[in-house]
Amino acid sequence: MYTTDVIKTDSDDLKITFIGHGTMMFSFGNLVIHVDPVADMGDYSGLPKADMILVTHEHVDHFDTKTIDKLRKDETALVLTETCAKQIDNGVVMKNGDTRVIKGLAIEAVPAYNTVNMRSPGNPFHPKGAGNGYVISFGGKKVYVAGDTENTPEVKQLSGIDVAFLPMNLPYTMTPEMVADAASAFKPNILYPYHFGSTDTSRLIDLLKDHKDIEVRIRDMA
Repeated sequence: MYTTDVIKTDSDDLKITFIGHGTMMFSFGNLVIHVDPVADMGDYSGLPKADMILVTHEHVDHFDTKTIDKLRKDETALVLTETCAKQIDNGVVMKNGDTRVIKGLAIEAVPAYNTVNMRSPGNPFHPKGAGNGYVISFGGKKVYVAGDTENTPEVKQLSGIDVAFLPMNLPYTMTPEMVADAASAFKPNILYPYHFGSTDTSRLIDLLKDHKDIEVRIRDMA
């Protein structure tokens, strides 16, 4: 039903299932990790329940408590922000910059915020400190799921990223130029633009055509 890519790691294969928008699923060994599961973005009836759920921030296209409850088991680890934790019980709060080992996976919370795109002057769509991106380590491979952010200093200072998901949906996140700028700085081996709405993904491919060390993969993640 959904496209799945396989990333080889030092241990188990990492399977990435592309559900849509900001929503995806990772399968690694015996673990199933759902990222920003939202019912409007996909059909969960045929997908496995979660061992871990990562929530980047509280906006309704990323945070759906009913879907989270359907995917949770008694032992599911729910990783989320402080704001999200006010709306659902039994979560593990990670603040910007926090690192934890959860279900045997090292996870880092990276700040996700706007510096340019605003609802009104001084009122960004995503204020600093509220949202997370996550770097998850799978068998020696580091996967960065950015959440809703721009090409901030924290993003550009990342290193050792094997796979990156960067958002490209205006006016809320990044232009193709911002995504190219961020990717050029931290140089992921594989770059998936996601949460891209009607943005022309071919523009990003053109911007990065000379960066032979970055493989841009386009999947159905509008």
